Amino acid sequence: MNHRSFIRWLSALGTALALGFTPLAQAQAVKKAQVVILATGGTIAGAGASAANSATYQAAKVPVDKLLASVPELSTLADVRGEQVFQIASESLNNEHLVTLAKRVSALSKQADVDGIVITHGTDTLEETAYFLTLTVHTNKPIVVVGSMRPGTALSADGALNLYNAVATAASPTSAGKGALVVMNDEINSGRDVAKSINIRTEAFKSPWGALGMVVEGKTYWFRAPVKRHTVQSEFDIDSIPVLPKVEIAYGYGSANDIAYRAFAAAGAKALIHAGTGNGSVAAPVVPALRELRAKGIQIIRSARVVGGGFVLRNAEQPDDQYDWVVAHDLNPQKARILASLALTRTTDSKDIQRMFMEY
Repeated sequence: MNHRSFIRWLSALGTALALGFTPLAQAQAVKKAQVVILATGGTIAGAGASAANSATYQAAKVPVDKLLASVPELSTLADVRGEQVFQIASESLNNEHLVTLAKRVSALSKQADVDGIVITHGTDTLEETAYFLTLTVHTNKPIVVVGSMRPGTALSADGALNLYNAVATAASPTSAGKGALVVMNDEINSGRDVAKSINIRTEAFKSPWGALGMVVEGKTYWFRAPVKRHTVQSEFDIDSIPVLPKVEIAYGYGSANDIAYRAFAAAGAKALIHAGTGNGSVAAPVVPALRELRAKGIQIIRSARVVGGGFVLRNAEQPDDQYDWVVAHDLNPQKARILASLALTRTTDSKDIQRMFMEY
């Protein structure tokens, strides 16, 4: 560099410093993360009749472009673009929706111009979608599922900050390799663990084993990492799964009978999730039907309606080895259904399915 060039460089550097920019900051400003937001509907895209309506509203009304425009601060975190995949309330999502969404996430994850993916989602089945993605999309890039408990029209609506935090998480390199994440109420939870436990409060989503981290003012803070198999370590790959086998859930309760189990089997279920009391207990009048259905090739999987913070012990309440049944370990019934559906795309061996429930 000659003397004149050096003087010009010093002058440019002085101008940059005077404006508050360093060469490193300028370089970082240019290299924003590229984040795609896939919108599916839900409360985060909902609208109420008035600002006082926080629990009474219509879900899945606001399109993705308006949703992004309502949070202009997203542009400070990443270069964001949106796609409208569905526009439905999440209680109406079915297996076909799950496969379609996961295939789109998988395709985006393979693109060099995508650093992270955010899925806006209704909260009713958000935990199921997050678990499905963590099991089936083979990528280390951040996948973040986000929703809200109040529509954007409500006083103290939580959707805007949740979306901001979700984009911050998806844009952060520290989020890579942790499986699908759920970001709500400032917390970052594992898509495997988290569950909706409250229907009208903003702190509705909790993991029985604790959050992975938090988001504060657009910055992620991590405290633990998931240990169960997920994403790139998973043996399930959405790119090779066209349809999901039918798996149904029947609820255990006092005075339970075998009607639901037999009806689900007659309708073509390949596996039945027993949402049992206590330790996945099965009422005496139900046991003969489940043994009979297992003998016909239907997988019987004992989960529990109380597994938040505990897990179903094999051969404790029932002789699972003798009956050739599977236990869901710490997965709640709805997540057990997701894993069972995927397991059946690979095997009908109950011992192999049991292995999967322990590893995932």
